[in-house]
Amino acid sequence: MKRFDGRPAVDDVTFDVPAGSVLGLLGPNGAGKTTTFLCLSGLLRPDGGTIAFGERTLGPERGRTISLIPETPECFPMLTVWEHLLFVARSVDLPNGWQQRGAALLERFGLGEVRDVLGRSLSKGMRQKTLIAATVLAGAPVLLFDEPMIGLDPRAQRELRELIRTLAGEGRAVLLSTHQIETAEALCDRVSIMKAGRTIAGGAPGDLRGAAGERSLEEAFLEITA
Repeated sequence: MKRFDGRPAVDDVTFDVPAGSVLGLLGPNGAGKTTTFLCLSGLLRPDGGTIAFGERTLGPERGRTISLIPETPECFPMLTVWEHLLFVARSVDLPNGWQQRGAALLERFGLGEVRDVLGRSLSKGMRQKTLIAATVLAGAPVLLFDEPMIGLDPRAQRELRELIRTLAGEGRAVLLSTHQIETAEALCDRVSIMKAGRTIAGGAPGDLRGAAGERSLEEAFLEITA
């Protein structure tokens, strides 16, 4: 639960994201998706409820377990791509050997050729990948992507979809907020639909389509949120 000026922005929202799966968080504007992400990642203090990882309830330190890649990813403008990894490695006290893993991550995410480029000179897609590489290096097992496709060209969107599938395949839990229903239908094992700060439906995309008697998740979403 999260209130602003006494009014609930998020209330009665419940979902779980098993390791190795992708959950899509869907809802119209003002549904509370971004507020939910900020509470999960520790950037906002919730007014009630429980956030847990496995059997462990998470407190203010949950930022080391749950990492957020925001809608508008911001890098340090005067740090290079490699220095972002160095900053994270020192912040979480990674043991020696992280440099090899960091270099491999940059190559895997297509950042090897820009490792010495300053953050201020990176495109949005490159900034996203820099933050993802740093998050993966830090070992966060839960990743939150808030509207990650906005502002990306079709090729970058395709690369990001493949990257999210890869991260889930490695056993990370991925939570994806998006207005692009077709993206959720293609990527997500399950979806949770929010409206006015509440969870109003959830399940596998096919199950939601069937329950609503619709041919696509988009039609089901419009019917459920009407």
